[in-house]
Amino acid sequence: MEVLFLFQNTWYLLIGVLLVGYSILDGFDLGVGTLLPFLAKKESDKRTLFNAIGPFWDGNEVWLLTGGGALFAAFPHVYATVFSGFYLALMLVLFALIFRAVALEFWSSDEPRRGLWEWAFVIGSFLPSLLYGVALGNVVVGIPLNTQMEFTGNFFTLLRPFPLIVGLLGLAVILMQGATYTALKTEGALRTQAKKLLSTLWLAFIVLFGLSFVGALIFKSGVAGNILAYVAGLVVLATWYLTKRASQQGKDGQAFLMSSLTFLGLWGIVGAIHYPNLVLASNDPGLSLTIINTSSSQLTLTVMLIIALVGMPFVIGYTIYAYKVFKGKVKLN
Repeated sequence: MEVLFLFQNTWYLLIGVLLVGYSILDGFDLGVGTLLPFLAKKESDKRTLFNAIGPFWDGNEVWLLTGGGALFAAFPHVYATVFSGFYLALMLVLFALIFRAVALEFWSSDEPRRGLWEWAFVIGSFLPSLLYGVALGNVVVGIPLNTQMEFTGNFFTLLRPFPLIVGLLGLAVILMQGATYTALKTEGALRTQAKKLLSTLWLAFIVLFGLSFVGALIFKSGVAGNILAYVAGLVVLATWYLTKRASQQGKDGQAFLMSSLTFLGLWGIVGAIHYPNLVLASNDPGLSLTIINTSSSQLTLTVMLIIALVGMPFVIGYTIYAYKVFKGKVKLN
């Protein structure tokens, strides 16, 4: 049992690593997509932004697929509960990502309908940016479950105040990531506009972070005395401050790094206050889905860990190689 418990905790951490990686990498291209109408006024600016994320967006989403596969393999009951209970919201995210991918391909080729594809890309970026956080907020604060580990609420059950605040917080940090990435990859007026938007988003983020903290104290028990959550919160505050400072000093790479580390701090808070739960039951804490009552067998966790240790270096290596090849400012021919 002790060995099984070790593997369960290992997979809890590994899934957290995958979620952090996905948030950082897909966060910037979702942010750029959502901010497109506010960043780019000219066709050349739009083309620059599309070129800035073009080599990376599909590779970034590999992290989401890997995280979903890891959840299915390691904690299948959680996968079943979340994907069935959040079915409508997840279908919205899925269709948004599909239309977003299509829009990226068609924008440059289908000139008569370029405006349609542009807005498909913007909306396809905005919906996941918001709904990811709403889903996370529901998982953390709890959803009604029965003894068969099934969600007993409906779509509107998910639209409660705390999850919506977390959704807006997630949207804010994704937009910050998009703004810092735009400043890193562009020059001139586009870079200036990105830095201007960052100042507004920087303030919005800290307001929403404060509201989320208050909401967690009200709706989530055990937060006030959780030392690890406060440590992760300090990471969030430090990186939030350093993001703006680096941007003001013209250190765009450092600003992007600090914005990325903000995701690490936020996920650290979630992991600290939520452990050992994976999905909290709001109607009866005894029905909550935890790393213990939802995990696969020790053999499955062992085999999957070996596969992960073999496969992940290839994913990380490809990611590093792709960013190295396409590093530097985007310049139109």
